[in-house]
Amino acid sequence: MTDDRERWALILGASSGMGEATSLALAAAGYRIAGVHLDFRAGLTHVEEVKARIAAAGSEALFINMNAADDEKRADAIGRLGARFEERRAEGARPYLRVVMHSLAFGSLVPFIADDPKAAVDRKKMEMTQDVMANSLVYWVQDLFRAGLLERGSKVYAMTSEGSARVVPSYGVVSSAKAALESHCRQLAMELARLGTGVTVNAIQAGVTVTPALMKIPEHDDIIAAATARNPNGRLTTPQDVANAIVALSGEGLDFVTGNIVRVDGAEFVTGS
Repeated sequence: MTDDRERWALILGASSGMGEATSLALAAAGYRIAGVHLDFRAGLTHVEEVKARIAAAGSEALFINMNAADDEKRADAIGRLGARFEERRAEGARPYLRVVMHSLAFGSLVPFIADDPKAAVDRKKMEMTQDVMANSLVYWVQDLFRAGLLERGSKVYAMTSEGSARVVPSYGVVSSAKAALESHCRQLAMELARLGTGVTVNAIQAGVTVTPALMKIPEHDDIIAAATARNPNGRLTTPQDVANAIVALSGEGLDFVTGNIVRVDGAEFVTGS
């Protein structure tokens, strides 16, 4: 039976890096895009450019500038998306949330141990990073499910990295968040399957990719050099590689692919250190 529902994608972190590339790729594939982003005045011009490119693809861009880890703002955003779905239903469409992408990169890049306590992680930095980069996935999925916006065929993706299992001096706080994020994906996949929802959840592990988030890591030059040398393709992963994978994984016939870490890295990880 042909699925004639109107496909939407909710992209958390839609204005840059992998979230931006995936927004554009899904728009080109016929999805309407709800984008959550956190940008200040300097970044808003680029946000408008992204929205214009989505519109040029013949799609709709419902973008919300907010802190995705804020409970009240999350509730408001989901309410706005639900209201837009009601408008589309009144217009004769059958909208549903086919894709949810969690691509939030906002955390502390500091070591655990330092001579100066102010240079090391503290409780506030640790908990903030865990909340934004890991725990917020659970809260978004919970609220989307309770709002009836996740239906059979909905697919949830969360962006992880090989840093979840490897060490970099300044990456320990984010590494722990990525490890938790992968655990959250497994748990959500199992619980949603047991409930018979038809909703899948997978973590996407990209190879080292030049994004604004990577360039904030103090050791980024060393990371880029090592990954370029290690990747058997002789190049780094790009945001477009990730976007293409998500478009493909969101196609038909993949409803039994859930609870996984899907590597999009050109065999970079398995090639070794």
